[in-house]
Amino acid sequence: MAAIELTGLSTVYPNGVRAVDELDLSIHDGEFFALLGPSGCGKTTLLRTVAGLEQAASGTVALGERDVTRTEAGKRGVAMVFQDYALFPHMTVAQNIAYPLRVRRASKQAQRDAAESTSAGLGLAGLLERRPGQLSGGQQQRVALARAMAMSAEVLLLDEPLSNLDARLRLEARTFLKRLQRDLGLTTVFVTHDQAEALALADRIAVMAEGRIRQLGTPKDVFGRPADTFVANFIGSTPMNLLTGAVHDGFLEVAGARLPPPPGPALADGAKVVVGIRPEYLQPAAEGITGTVSIVETLGVTSLVTLECPGEVLVGLTVPEHEEPAVGTAMTVAPAPGRLLVYDAETTGLLAA
Repeated sequence: MAAIELTGLSTVYPNGVRAVDELDLSIHDGEFFALLGPSGCGKTTLLRTVAGLEQAASGTVALGERDVTRTEAGKRGVAMVFQDYALFPHMTVAQNIAYPLRVRRASKQAQRDAAESTSAGLGLAGLLERRPGQLSGGQQQRVALARAMAMSAEVLLLDEPLSNLDARLRLEARTFLKRLQRDLGLTTVFVTHDQAEALALADRIAVMAEGRIRQLGTPKDVFGRPADTFVANFIGSTPMNLLTGAVHDGFLEVAGARLPPPPGPALADGAKVVVGIRPEYLQPAAEGITGTVSIVETLGVTSLVTLECPGEVLVGLTVPEHEEPAVGTAMTVAPAPGRLLVYDAETTGLLAA
């Protein structure tokens, strides 16, 4: 196994676009690490640069004690699972799994042994003579993982491997993937734009935008204390409510209400701020932000309420089934204690939480 150390890494395309921009990152040995961000943020390019499929314009890539920046992909000791799995349709499952050993001119017996041993641990033992077209999406994913494992690599790189699965299979595959990684103790880097996947799977997450890391931390840190308004708006199944306001006499004036600031250093009077409230932490209150109910969305046993407030829209208050307010009625809400964040309106950085 190996840690990954990226220092001043940049990847520049021939048209001049800097897909990865002077990035520094340390990934621990045996860690399950997620690269998360919107399309075009540079996460897949970063993964491909670590794999050696893209050439670094500057900086270094180290795996363990080895500098592999100029080492060709096949000699880096990494295995990669692609979004489309990249299985050979004319080959059997066994042949697909053993293909990396075939390229290395391993004996046929070594190829058979590798296919049998890796397939047994992934529930593929009875499918070795089938071809990819005869498999379900989940089974194809396991074949791609088995092929990666057969390489005995130090690092496993996963490029959105769950995106082609339906919702049920994705949930099952997510559980399987996390258990497999823990059992193997393999350093794993997982690229996704799905926040739920990253939060559920990763030991740590790097949120990327424009080729740079905007925040690095545990899922709890990234969800609960986003470093800036970009991360706050990106993370969460329902984005964080970001309301413009100002500090006056020690209170936050926002959406026609006066809210107490988070504990800690006093905020400068008159400062322009953005107040962040996660939908999950909104609750009905006697005092707080008052608005008019504009939308009620039924989510099974709960409903999601949207309020039209003075100059703002507040989304995501969750209420129990059969307690939904009527559209057009007034409602007052406030964040749960300790669940309010304050950002600088100019720099977008976190001021208080």
